[in-house]
Amino acid sequence: MLLARDEFARTQQGNNNAYCQDSPISWLAWDITQEGRELIRFTQKLTSLRHKYPILRRTRFLTGEYNKELGVKDVTWINANGEEMQAGDWDDPGTKWFGMLMDGRAQVTGIRKRGQEATLLLVINGYHDAVEFTLPAAPGGKGWELLADTNASDQQKVLEFTFSETYQVTARSVILLLLRPDGA
Repeated sequence: MLLARDEFARTQQGNNNAYCQDSPISWLAWDITQEGRELIRFTQKLTSLRHKYPILRRTRFLTGEYNKELGVKDVTWINANGEEMQAGDWDDPGTKWFGMLMDGRAQVTGIRKRGQEATLLLVINGYHDAVEFTLPAAPGGKGWELLADTNASDQQKVLEFTFSETYQVTARSVILLLLRPDGA
């Protein structure tokens, strides 16, 4: 969710009650710095990704249940080793990073029909240090393409990765990858 000028680094310096203060903490700065312009471009990129990939704006809750008819799960939670998370991973208080594999072949509506959307992997690192994240294999694909990295907002060229390759997810950042389908 964005609020006035958030798209170019407006801050209330942690104050969630700034509406009642008539000071620089609540004023809107109308001058845009270079950092602000870069953040605007990155925000535009994220907005366009949300529009381009309907799986990022689904109206059905993701369940993680395996659908025998379609042969897929709508979401699979992945640990840093590139494997599906187990109960021990969820119970470990040291786990501060995980991946969310959203399979675009899962049914989109209440009608039992295979989806035609892209499959995406969202990796979140809430840890204070970088994490080597092993990119998981996914049926019907041949690798991953980096769409966004919150620590590399100015990424210009397409970066592709194979299954089992590792990606260094920097501290407190998020990456989004697209499954490159077989034959593409």
